[in-house]
Amino acid sequence: MPRVSARQRSQGAAGQTQTTVSGRIKGKSSDAAPTRVVRANEPASQFEESADFKAAVNPNNLGKAKVPRARRMQLSLTRVEPWSVAKVSFLLAIAGGIIQVIAACLLWVLLNTIGLFDNITQMVSKTGLDAGGLDLSSVLSLGTVISSVTIFSIFEIVLVVVLATIGAFLYNVVGSLVGGIHVTLGDD
Repeated sequence: MPRVSARQRSQGAAGQTQTTVSGRIKGKSSDAAPTRVVRANEPASQFEESADFKAAVNPNNLGKAKVPRARRMQLSLTRVEPWSVAKVSFLLAIAGGIIQVIAACLLWVLLNTIGLFDNITQMVSKTGLDAGGLDLSSVLSLGTVISSVTIFSIFEIVLVVVLATIGAFLYNVVGSLVGGIHVTLGDD
């Protein structure tokens, strides 16, 4: 059974009354007992009831190494800066627009290589629906496809930035009402 010595009172450097609490583990010969200085405004019983004190004076912990427990921290995302959301969404939308233009170019090259445009033109002319001399290769040329995808990407960039910024403003209003999103982070 752990034994706690009597509390010793002394004057601190700032004139505060301090209490030193020490404990000794039964059967242990060294004087390396846990000691903690308790300020006058903090009762010594708080330390005696704390997990540090109980772990230090527990006879079952004599030869065991202390394994650190994973820390967990609870955070709340209460406000999002709209200007930073606008900058990040602008850069991500530009990256998405560039990816769309490159993907459209590669898809056109692939479809032209396998001869899809020529096959569709021949199929339309065989059915007799080709009254005006439809040539799908000239209508869907590489320049036409790239310019139309680029124009679409520019409109998409503007739309994404505006919607993300409005979303940030709305999140700030809702976050001030309900306290935001609560997140628990932990060490693994």
